[in-house]
Amino acid sequence: MTEPTWMHENFEPTGSSIGYRIVRKLDEVQSPFQRIEIYESTDWGNLMLIDGAMMLTTRDNFFYHEMISHPALFTHANPRDVVIIGGGDCGTLREVLRHEGVATAVQCDIDEQVTRMAEKYFPELCESNGDPRARLLFDDGVAYMANRAPDSVDVVIVDSTDPVGPAEGLFNKAFYESCFRALREDGILVQQSESPLALLELIREMRAEMGKAGFQAFKTLPFPQPCYPTGWWSVTLARKHADGRHGGFEFREADARTAALGTRYYSADVHRGALATPPFVAAALEN
Repeated sequence: MTEPTWMHENFEPTGSSIGYRIVRKLDEVQSPFQRIEIYESTDWGNLMLIDGAMMLTTRDNFFYHEMISHPALFTHANPRDVVIIGGGDCGTLREVLRHEGVATAVQCDIDEQVTRMAEKYFPELCESNGDPRARLLFDDGVAYMANRAPDSVDVVIVDSTDPVGPAEGLFNKAFYESCFRALREDGILVQQSESPLALLELIREMRAEMGKAGFQAFKTLPFPQPCYPTGWWSVTLARKHADGRHGGFEFREADARTAALGTRYYSADVHRGALATPPFVAAALEN
C-alpha cells in the first residue's frame, strides 16, 4: 500500500506546523513577485501556497473572506464605495458585492498571477469578477491609496499576506495615512491582523501605527481559520473618531439578520459574539 503524501507548512514563530494529505501538485508559477503553488488535497479541496505559506483552501476559506468583509460593511452606516487592497484570490470581492448597496468595489493587487490561478483553481471565488460594480487593478496598493482622492472611500479592506515581501508596506504609518486621507469621515479601515494567540505583539504594533496615522478607535475581531497558524485569526477595524460622532463598532444588526447573503459562517449572532474580546487579548491591547 502506498504511503500517503503529506505537505507541511512549518511556522517558526509558533514552533508549530500545519499538514495536509496531498493527492498531487496541480500547478506552480513564479511571478515577478512570489512563487505560487496549487495542490489537490484528499480532504480540503485545492490549496494555494505563496512562497511556501498557506493562503487558502477550498474547504475553509469562507471563514476569512466573510469576516474580513461583512463586519466592516455592516458596521458602516451606508457603504457605497469600497477598496480592497490585495485580495487577489477575489473571495473578498465576492463577499463585498453581496451587499446590494455597494456601488463600486475596486480590487488592487500587485500580482495578477494570483487572480489568474484563482480563476483556474478556485473559480467559485471569482464569480463576481464580471459584476459591473467591480474593477480589478493589478498595481501597487500602496501607490494606489497614496493617489486615491481624499474623502472618496467608505471602506478600505486590506486583504494582504503576512507583513513580509510584497505586503510589507501595508503595515506602516505611511500607508495608513493614505487610507485615513482617502476615507470619508465615517469611513472604516479593516485589515487582516494575524493570530491573536501567537502574534498579539504584531496586532499591538499595527494598531499603534494606525493611531500614528490619525485613527482613534480600534476593534479586533477573532474568528477560526483552520489553515492558518494556530487555527485562530483576526481582523482589526479602525475608525477616525473615538467619540461616536461617526459611529463606534456597533453594527446594523437588524440589517445583518435580514440580509440574504448566503454566508456560511458570518451571521448577526457571530458578529455580536466576535465583538466580545477575550480577556487576555483585551489586556494586551489596552491603551
